[in-house]
Amino acid sequence: MTGLRTPPDTGPATPAGDDFAEPEAAAAIARKPGVRLGLMGWLRWGWRQLTSMRTALILLFLLAAGSIPGSLLPQEGSNPAAVSQYYTSHPVLAKVFGGLSLFNVFGAPWFAAIYLLLFASLLGCVLPRTLRLVGSARQPPPKAPRYLTKLPFSASYAAAAEPEAALQAAAALLFGKRFRVRTGPGWVSAEKGYLREVGNLLFHLALLGCLVSIGLGGLFGYKADRLLVTGTSFDNTITALDEFHPGRMVSPGDLQPFTVSLDRFSASYVTSGPLLGQPASFNAAIRYSDRPGGRTRPFSLSVNHPLVVDGVRVFLIGHGYAPTFRITDGAGRVVFSGADPFIPVETSGLTSEGAIKVPDAQPQQLGFIGVFLPTAVDAGGQLESRFPAPLNPVVSLVSYAGNLGMNSGPSQSVYTLDTSGLHRLPIAPRPLSVGQSMKLPNGLGTLTYTGYQQWVSLQITYDPGQLPALVSGIAVLAGLLLSFFVRRRRVFVRAEATESGETAVEVGGLTRSDAAGGFEDEFSSLVADISGQAATE
Repeated sequence: MTGLRTPPDTGPATPAGDDFAEPEAAAAIARKPGVRLGLMGWLRWGWRQLTSMRTALILLFLLAAGSIPGSLLPQEGSNPAAVSQYYTSHPVLAKVFGGLSLFNVFGAPWFAAIYLLLFASLLGCVLPRTLRLVGSARQPPPKAPRYLTKLPFSASYAAAAEPEAALQAAAALLFGKRFRVRTGPGWVSAEKGYLREVGNLLFHLALLGCLVSIGLGGLFGYKADRLLVTGTSFDNTITALDEFHPGRMVSPGDLQPFTVSLDRFSASYVTSGPLLGQPASFNAAIRYSDRPGGRTRPFSLSVNHPLVVDGVRVFLIGHGYAPTFRITDGAGRVVFSGADPFIPVETSGLTSEGAIKVPDAQPQQLGFIGVFLPTAVDAGGQLESRFPAPLNPVVSLVSYAGNLGMNSGPSQSVYTLDTSGLHRLPIAPRPLSVGQSMKLPNGLGTLTYTGYQQWVSLQITYDPGQLPALVSGIAVLAGLLLSFFVRRRRVFVRAEATESGETAVEVGGLTRSDAAGGFEDEFSSLVADISGQAATE
């Protein structure tokens, strides 16, 4: 055997006329100066730009960058109370963010535009490439080049066997090593690594599948929120939900008919150290039924441990306090008795704000706004809550009377009070402990603070594209791994008789996807096996 030639450090060069290189994504368009493209020409040019891989990568980056505000800022679809609190804490900045739809990123027109453009770009890029990849994966090895010594890897040796026998032996050995083999007069061509094209094809199709999965969730999925006070329940119907954000193809009859009841809620907090007051655990004991009249099952709902019922996920995303009151009007009638949820405005002590509306009171309608302090302390003459647990629950209210405006005009939030039709009663707000009362002036009635209950905020999510997205994501990774680790390489063998009666055998090889190296050793091993196989013939 004569010496084995390996490529120089400048890298392998594909021989002229070889079809191993993939076709370019697009050819440059040349046109004479002064010649107008026309409408169809500009449309074709625009479609080429949109479906280029460069544009797809730019749109993919924009989609990822546009999703960042949806993770950092509270969203109207998942946490409307936090959005309202953000408007209160940062009014100027919130107005700017709201104008840019950053509190509703995934429903914003600009996000939908990026998504649709990316979908069109990938569709136009993937489908033609898919056809090329399928053709490439089915393509047989090319004919052996005439001069194998010009290939990046080459070797030659003399064999005693006849040329045809030497070629048959080489073809059998390469076939046994899972090469795709093609033979011709005086030569053998073999190729391996077609799985790399399968990886490329799988990656592109799976990437398209990810976008389709997201579209399925946007069309047929929905998100909803429900605030549930201890001892109450709700049915999964539009009228029973506080917030409802359906997909474009979702109708009221598409909601899964389950029922959830909240029996009790418990929370524990860090009681010492630098993390004083930070939550340690939340747990909501609920009961649910997957259909009307069905069997009721208990479930322990906690953070990152959602309830899954009929394909719907119910998450625990927040909690708070609902002070309970007993209110009588000027005629002595009990016009309000029960819990009224207050919304937390700060997290360290869980100070909460809320409103009470009493439209049935006589002779005037009554309204109250105030704060609930779970652990009230006097801080320089001003009450504040030092701990989120209800160690000293106190409520302080400001009283109003007049017209609540609930019978006409725009709808009102249950957590705020519109004071435009009301007048403030001349009674100074004072902290009320459990069991204490506040008598309203002018014989308008009495308010008694009777205690508190706890409430939880539930997020209800149905996303039919979640499982397809997971499968597509796994397929994307599998396609990338195949593309990165599988090398497509070719080996050629030529044999001819010499004047001395021996057979001159030449072996050549090349690969385009060997950035990590390794083909040199594989080629040397193949040459040794082919020469040894020929020697035994």
